[in-house]
Amino acid sequence: MNQNSNSHNRTEAGPVARLVDELHKLPGIGPKSAQRLAYYLIRMPDSEAQSLADAIVAVKERIVLCAECCNITERSPCAICDDPTRDRTRICVVEEALDVRALERTRAYSGLYHVLHGVISPMNGVGPDDLKIRPLLERIKRGEVEEIVLAMNPNVEGEATAMYLHQLLSPLGVRLTRPARGLPAGGDLEYADDLTLSRAIEGRQEF
Repeated sequence: MNQNSNSHNRTEAGPVARLVDELHKLPGIGPKSAQRLAYYLIRMPDSEAQSLADAIVAVKERIVLCAECCNITERSPCAICDDPTRDRTRICVVEEALDVRALERTRAYSGLYHVLHGVISPMNGVGPDDLKIRPLLERIKRGEVEEIVLAMNPNVEGEATAMYLHQLLSPLGVRLTRPARGLPAGGDLEYADDLTLSRAIEGRQEF
């Protein structure tokens, strides 16, 4: 009887353990945070849990990458690339789609964007070929772009990526700038307050 009871408990714990493991894979979620989130979800009303599940499925089914700037979007080209009022002579290169949202909140930048989807990080096995650099080169070679703003995060990987792009893009004859150093060293664009980010973009400097 004890054997059956232990087997029953293991079966019951299976979905919980799997949920904890999956939550632990999310960035910034440690083992204890994963456990807390899992038990919060268990206590959540069925309707709310289903709504969350539906939202996750909808994102995976409906979200695509913009064929122009590689930003995440529901349609391609995205709303920014498709906006005729945007300055098409400037492209702000960022690491992630969240950086686009952060910069758009400031209303200090009216050009286009290009999302790399990562940074060069040899320790993590990420090289230039793993980033969306080739589409950026294709956009520049069309001849319409005059300025590239290298808005990498001010940390080691961001600096390495910016330096690589600087060397790669310099021969193409475009102006290369970077946000002013109002951003804290080691910080991420998505966490900077709007005023700091706005001043950094407005006061951008030659690279």
